[in-house]
Amino acid sequence: MSLSRNILRTKLLWIGPDAAVMDPSIRAALRTTDILAENSLAVACDRLRGGNCDVVILSLASLPAKGEEALSALFRVAPHLPVLVHHRSGTIDDVIHLTRQGAFHVLLGDVEPETLSEAVARAVRQSQLFQRNSETAPWRHFLIGQSRSMLQICEIIQLVAAKRCTILIGGETGTGKEVIAKAIHAASNRASQPLVSVNCTALPATLIESELFGHAKGAFTGAISSRLGRFEQANKGSLFLDEIGDLPMEAQAKILRVLQEQEFQRVGSSDTVRVDVRVIAASNVDLEQAVRERRFREDLYYRLNVVPIHLPPLRDRRDDIPLLLQHFLDKIRAAENSEPKQISPEAVEWLQQLPWPGNIRQLEHAVQMAFALSGDRRVLGPNDFLARRPASSERPASSAPLSPAQPLIQLPQEGLNFDEVVSSFELSLLNQALTASGGNKAKAADMLKIKRTTLLAKMKSLAHSSPDGDHADLSD
Repeated sequence: MSLSRNILRTKLLWIGPDAAVMDPSIRAALRTTDILAENSLAVACDRLRGGNCDVVILSLASLPAKGEEALSALFRVAPHLPVLVHHRSGTIDDVIHLTRQGAFHVLLGDVEPETLSEAVARAVRQSQLFQRNSETAPWRHFLIGQSRSMLQICEIIQLVAAKRCTILIGGETGTGKEVIAKAIHAASNRASQPLVSVNCTALPATLIESELFGHAKGAFTGAISSRLGRFEQANKGSLFLDEIGDLPMEAQAKILRVLQEQEFQRVGSSDTVRVDVRVIAASNVDLEQAVRERRFREDLYYRLNVVPIHLPPLRDRRDDIPLLLQHFLDKIRAAENSEPKQISPEAVEWLQQLPWPGNIRQLEHAVQMAFALSGDRRVLGPNDFLARRPASSERPASSAPLSPAQPLIQLPQEGLNFDEVVSSFELSLLNQALTASGGNKAKAADMLKIKRTTLLAKMKSLAHSSPDGDHADLSD
């Protein structure tokens, strides 16, 4: 019996002055916890490297490091470990700031034994759940990276995937919002049912209602038969509404009703259709700002934003770049059925210094181009990626400027795949225009001096010609 109690005991590391944790009332509240106290943050980090800890309490009193600096140091050593922060003189602003920096919970003022005990119990439950499921779960292969921000997103997905609540994914163009939607669906109890993706920007204004809700035969000219809409196609499954901020107000009102009532009417029909759909929405524009500008319904925003997930730009998760590079190399090699290649450490270091305004999508296209231009060479170096010709503001400070006489592409002796290289350039130009325009297709088309319809057609054709045939890269 004593062995069972020992196995179930929580291991807690208290960092900072240990006067509070030595208080008898605190010890009593944490009676099933083995407590180790360290005054030094550096020594505490050394202990964490050895593992065998369930939760950390960081007491900011008399620590030389600021709260965000101490959290950053802890997460570098143990990125998935829940950290509770005790800030005796803190304010609500401190709570918000520290929580955004990754703190699991923030305790203000004197330590209340019962509050502390409850917070520790919740942190331990979440930590155990994450460790038990995240690495082996099938959905985890969608998400490449071990940065703190990615691990936090994994935790959110794990907690909410099985729930029916709507999720709103935000982030810049190219950060991988559709990939997150796929991971949420795969982690849910709806995984065996369809995930239907809709690019709201690509829907013609006159056909939005028909596309989303379907139509009855004869509802309008050309409706020679009844058609199921996307909501019906996703029944029992999930519906991903990408770039939802581009929907007109009338369509927003109809989506709001479906979310509230789980029912709708097809165009041209008075019959009510009931559905069971989990909605995941995404936007690369600030919907709060759109609400203030009356371009997006406030009630729909709050209905969608039940669980927000924000995808950080690639420049804020540079530690994930080596893993992403290897992932893209493996994917391209499998698609091309070619010999494996690797990227030199010097090239990886150089790539980690770039700002990547096009985010993960831009990184993948850079790897595609380098793979195509490298011929039979097995190791890709920095020069293989210079064909991107980054703008001067994009180059790392340590890189030498390209010679004006240098050709746009250096033709290798063994030749290259013309169509593949041209497609890569077109993809790069499209991504740069979309990034510069904030994802606005019309503005991007103006920048490229082409029609918007031409841009959409290019996006569609280039996406279908990508190695994995997945057009999500050009639509999130």
